[in-house]
Amino acid sequence: MAVNYTDLMEVDLGKLETAVTDWKKTVDSLKTLAEDARTGMQAKSDKARWAGVNATVTREFITKTTKEVSDLHTEANSIYQVLDDGHRELLSLQKQLHTAQHDATGLGVRVEDIGGGKVRCFFPHVRGDTDERTQEQLDSKQQLENRINDILSHADEIDASVARALAKSHGNDAHNAGHSKYESLNDAEVERALELARKGDKMSDAELTELNRLLRFNSREKDGEFATEFYQGLGGPEKALQFYAEMSIDGTDADATKTRLNEVRDLQKAMGYTLANATDPDHKQHLSESWNSEFRRLGTQQIGWLPGQMNKPYGYQVLGGLLRYGNYDARFLTPIAEHITQLHKEDPYRFLMNKPAGSPDIYGFNPSGKLGTGNDPLNSVLEALGHSPEAAEKFFTQTPTAYNEDGTVKTGGHVGFDSYLDLFTDKDFEWTIDTNDTNVLADEDKTKRALGFGPEALGHALEAATTGRPYDSDATADAIKHTEARANLVNQIVEKFGEHPELLRHNENGDLESEETGPLYALRGSLGDITAEYMGDFQRAMYLEDPNSDSFPTFGEAANLDSDHAARFLGAVGQDPHAYATITSAQQTYTSQVVDDVINGDSQSTASLDGRVSAAVAPGSAIAGVMSDARAHAIYEYHAASDKEFNEAAADKQKWVNRILGMGIEKVGERVPIAGAPLEWASEDIQESIMKSIEKDSAADAEREAGADYTQGRNAAIDSAADAVDRALINNQQINPDTADDLRRAARTSAGQSHTDGAQWKSESSSH
Repeated sequence: MAVNYTDLMEVDLGKLETAVTDWKKTVDSLKTLAEDARTGMQAKSDKARWAGVNATVTREFITKTTKEVSDLHTEANSIYQVLDDGHRELLSLQKQLHTAQHDATGLGVRVEDIGGGKVRCFFPHVRGDTDERTQEQLDSKQQLENRINDILSHADEIDASVARALAKSHGNDAHNAGHSKYESLNDAEVERALELARKGDKMSDAELTELNRLLRFNSREKDGEFATEFYQGLGGPEKALQFYAEMSIDGTDADATKTRLNEVRDLQKAMGYTLANATDPDHKQHLSESWNSEFRRLGTQQIGWLPGQMNKPYGYQVLGGLLRYGNYDARFLTPIAEHITQLHKEDPYRFLMNKPAGSPDIYGFNPSGKLGTGNDPLNSVLEALGHSPEAAEKFFTQTPTAYNEDGTVKTGGHVGFDSYLDLFTDKDFEWTIDTNDTNVLADEDKTKRALGFGPEALGHALEAATTGRPYDSDATADAIKHTEARANLVNQIVEKFGEHPELLRHNENGDLESEETGPLYALRGSLGDITAEYMGDFQRAMYLEDPNSDSFPTFGEAANLDSDHAARFLGAVGQDPHAYATITSAQQTYTSQVVDDVINGDSQSTASLDGRVSAAVAPGSAIAGVMSDARAHAIYEYHAASDKEFNEAAADKQKWVNRILGMGIEKVGERVPIAGAPLEWASEDIQESIMKSIEKDSAADAEREAGADYTQGRNAAIDSAADAVDRALINNQQINPDTADDLRRAARTSAGQSHTDGAQWKSESSSH
C-alpha cells in the first residue's frame, strides 16, 4: 500500500529512531559476542586435541555456534544500517512535506489527500471571491502539487526498499541467521534495481515503474555510489548499451502500449541522469576512465542484444539516447562530442544507413521524440552539451583534439578547422534529416522541421556554453557571471552571424523569392536567450560606449561587441518570435535598471540629469527599433511568422525579467524599487510594460503602404522609456514634479530618435 500524504505528515518517526538506537546496541553487543566466540571458544577448539565423539560432534558444534553468532551480528548490522538510512531519509522527506504544507498555506492553497500516494491541490472557494486566478497562481499551485506527489513517491520507494531489505536480511528462517548482507539502504536499492534490469524487456509495466523510481530517486546522490554500482552491475559499457537498446525498442515498437512508451521515456531520462552521475570523476565513487574510452570505441561498432539479430544500431546511436539527459562532466562528454562531430564531418550519413525506415517517428533510441528519433548521434550529443555547460564551454572554446575512428586520440592529427563554431557555421556543413518516415522527402514541411533538429540542438549547446547553465534550467535559476571564455565565445557568435546573417534567414515562401532560407534559422531562439543574457554588452555596442564605462555594466567579463555586427545580428535573430520577445523583455528590464541608477544612484557627473536620462534610454530604444524592423520583415516580407505568434511569445518571459533584475542587484545593492524587498513588484510592473509594448509593436498593411511601418513600435519604445523613469521616481522624493516632467520628456524624445536609428540600421533584413 502506497505511503499517503496523511501517513507521512503524521507518522511519529521518533519510534523508528528508538528502534535504530536499540538495533545499534544489539549490533555492538553481538560484535563483542562474535569476537569473544572467535578468539575464545573457537580458538581453544582449534588448538585442542580432540578424540572420539568430541572430535566430530563437539568440535563441529563449536564451529557452527561461532559462525551462527557471527551471522547474527551480520544480520543485525544489516537491519541497523537499513533502518538508520531509512529513518534519516524519511525524516528528511517529512520535513520537506511540512515545508510544502507551509508554502500551500502561504499560497492560499488547500492540499487534499486523494489516496494512492497522491494529493490534489486547489484554491478553496471563499464567499465573495470571483475564483479568478492568474496564470502565475495556477502554475504555482501545479508546481506545489507535483512537488508533494514527488515527495510521497520517494517516501513510498524508501518504505518498500526498507521492507524488502529487512525481509532479505532475516530470510524468514528462525534457525539460520545471516542472509542478504547490506552496509546501507543504498546496497539494497542497487540490488533491487539490477534484479529488475536483468529481466530486460520481460519486465512488467509495474516492474519498469519500480526500476524508474529507484533510478530517479537515487541517481543524483552526491557521492555517486548508487549510480556507479548500478552501471557496474549491468556488466560494463556494452552490456549497459544492450540493456538500454533492448528497452527503448521494446517501448517504441508499434505494438507497445502507451503506458509502456511512457515508462521507457522515463527510463531514458533516469538512465541518462544516472550515467551523468556515475561518470563524474569528482564524485567519491565513479566509473573508471576505461568506460569513457570503451564508449568511444563502441561508438562506431554495431550493438546487438538478440541472437542472430540482423539490423544492429551503432553504439553512438544507442548512447546518444542516454546522453540527452543529465549534466555530464566535460572530461567524459567533450571527447565523445568531438569524436561524433568529426565522424559526422567525414561522412554525415554513416549513422543513417541502417535507420529503420517506415517505422513511427518515436521508434528508436530517443523515445522522448524531441529533436529527432536518435538515428543521428550528432543531434543527441549537441543536446547533451546543451545540458552540460562546462563540457559545452570547453567544446566551443578549446582547440579541437583529433580522434581516430576507434575513439583514441590521433597523435599529431589535424581536424581541418579552427573551432567547432567555424565548422557548424560553414555554409557547406551538411545537416541530416533525423526521422524514420519513408515519405519525409515528399513532405516538404516535415523535411524542413527535421532539418531544423540539428541546428536547434546546436543553439542549445551554444546557450549552455555562453551562460554557464543548462539551456532549459529552472526559470528561477540565477544568472552566472560571464567568464572571459564565455564572453569571447559570444563575441565570435555575434561576429559570425553579423557578417553572415543569411545563415539565419527564414524565408517562408515570402515576397523575396531570391533569398533562400538559411540552414541555421532554427537556432535563433537560443541566440535570443544569449542576447538577453548579454544585454549589457549589446547596449554598450549600440552607441560605442567606452569599454571602461560603468554606465552600462556587463555581468562579468565584457564581450566587446562590434556595433555593426551587433545590429545585423539582432536584425536576423529578432525575426524569430521567441527571440524577439526574449530580447525585448531583457532590453526593457535592463534599461529600467540603468535609468534607476542614473536617477537614484551615486554619481560625480556634472552633466544635466535630463541629458543623462536621455543617454540611458538610447541604446535600449535603438535595440527596440531593430526589433521592430525584424518583426516587420518576418511578417510582411518573409512570411515566417504572424503578429499573433509575436504577441503570444511574450507570455513566458518572466524569467528574463527576474534574471536581469537579479544581475543588477550587485550594482544597486538593496535600494528600492529595483532591488531588495520590492523586487517582485518591480518584476510585475516591468512585465506589464513589456506586454503592452510588444502588443503595440505591429503595423497593419495599410500603415505599411503609407510608410508608417514602425509608428506603433516607436510609440511603444517611447512609452517604455517613460515607464522606466516613472519606476525610478517612485522612491525619489528629492525631484520636484517639474523636473520629473522634464526627465520623462527627455526619455521620450531620446527613445523616439533612437528607435528610428535602430529601425534604419543595416540589419540583414533591411540590406537587400
